[in-house]
Amino acid sequence: MNGGRSSLRLRLLLGTLVWILGSIGLTGWLLNSLFSQHLTRQFHAELQTHLNQLAAGLEFDEAGRAVIANPLSDPRLVRPYSGLYWQVDRISDTARPSEVAVLRSRSLWDQELAVPDDRPADGDRHEHRVAGPDGKPLLLIEQVLRPAGRPDQTARLIVAADEELLAGPLLRFRGMLLTALGLLAAGLVGAAIVQVRSGLRPLNRLRDELAQLRDGSRASLGGRYPSEVQPVVDELNAVLARNAEFVERARSQAGNLAHAVKTPLSVMANAAAAESGPLAELVGTQVVLARQQIDHHLARARAAAAAQLSGQRCRLRPALDGLLRVMQRLHADRHLQIAVGSCPEPLVFRGEAQDLQEMLGNLLDNAGKWATRRIEVSAAATDNELRIDVDDDGPGIAAGQRAELLQRGVRGDEQVPGSGLGLAIVDDLARLYGGRLELLDAPLGGLRVRLWLPAGRETDISEGEEATCNNVIGGNTLPAP
Repeated sequence: MNGGRSSLRLRLLLGTLVWILGSIGLTGWLLNSLFSQHLTRQFHAELQTHLNQLAAGLEFDEAGRAVIANPLSDPRLVRPYSGLYWQVDRISDTARPSEVAVLRSRSLWDQELAVPDDRPADGDRHEHRVAGPDGKPLLLIEQVLRPAGRPDQTARLIVAADEELLAGPLLRFRGMLLTALGLLAAGLVGAAIVQVRSGLRPLNRLRDELAQLRDGSRASLGGRYPSEVQPVVDELNAVLARNAEFVERARSQAGNLAHAVKTPLSVMANAAAAESGPLAELVGTQVVLARQQIDHHLARARAAAAAQLSGQRCRLRPALDGLLRVMQRLHADRHLQIAVGSCPEPLVFRGEAQDLQEMLGNLLDNAGKWATRRIEVSAAATDNELRIDVDDDGPGIAAGQRAELLQRGVRGDEQVPGSGLGLAIVDDLARLYGGRLELLDAPLGGLRVRLWLPAGRETDISEGEEATCNNVIGGNTLPAP
């Protein structure tokens, strides 16, 4: 689930982010539109109210002069250039109407409102946008009145307000709205990230368990998962169980086939041994080669199958001690000193006990054939690997010839008994487990064979694996020469 279009986490986050930003953007636009409409209606309603108050307070005295009997209540009308103004113009009924400002609010100070050259019908109201003091844009509402008692007196009533009185609150509201929606968006995005991470956490745990399964740290997937993931886990465990069953069946069939072939080979070998001549010698040689190939491929098949099975564990020290006892008996007539150097008890091989025994048995048998007086075994763990060194004080092997010894059937000395398959089998088995075999100079003067194998943890060994490991080690067998 890393990066790119294939990331499920990225897809969910992008989809959620687009939805959140789209929803909040639409909500912000709607709220701004509604508030703008509300402020505009309120602004117009306020101007209409001032115009009504102006009309209600307008009177004419006996001399025909217009007066305001009841001053308007808004204090902004008496503060110079406050942004709220009123004005009363007298209209002359001539061929070309002329207007003279007869009354105006104190807020206009020494200014007059310039009104467009139009004349609404009596009682009608018109709206205009005009320039006010200091050139500021004003929204203006006008109405023409002709008092019933004085039909010769016509007055134009004007109320105007600076549009900044409308734009200012709207701008402040937009700032607060953007801040609030930004905080809301950040909170929702954070919640979405937490939700996606929390929702995908079971998949991360499943990935970790699959990695442990691949590395052999566990044999099956464990724990409980959400109902959407649990069926997948159950199916994977079923596949693993069926695969283990197939592997075990294939191993049994390979073993049965090997034993079935070995019986006629034994008959042929006995028959060839009872005869003499080139034919008998040829048959005997080919039987030996056939046995070697059967042993080699049987061990390889068993190790390949075991390497595919997860969760196999075996302690190193018990297996090594059992093989050393066998080596002491096998080479008792040579009085070899076989010692264990540094080998901590908790070292664990991540694989099958029988394969560990076969690899160590071949290495010890090879060292026993070449050693003069002493064999020393040591082991250590580095990172996730076991390092096992088998040293002897024999003649050693030249550096240029060591690579050839890992080839099947190649022997260091034809005078020494053996098939030449020991190190090749160990190398094959080690590679199947992801390990390797190295041939180095030993501190004792001979050859050091260093075996690298995957390491496990002692806490991972189950009771069943412990019993299986002890049963295999209890056999204390070495590969046939």
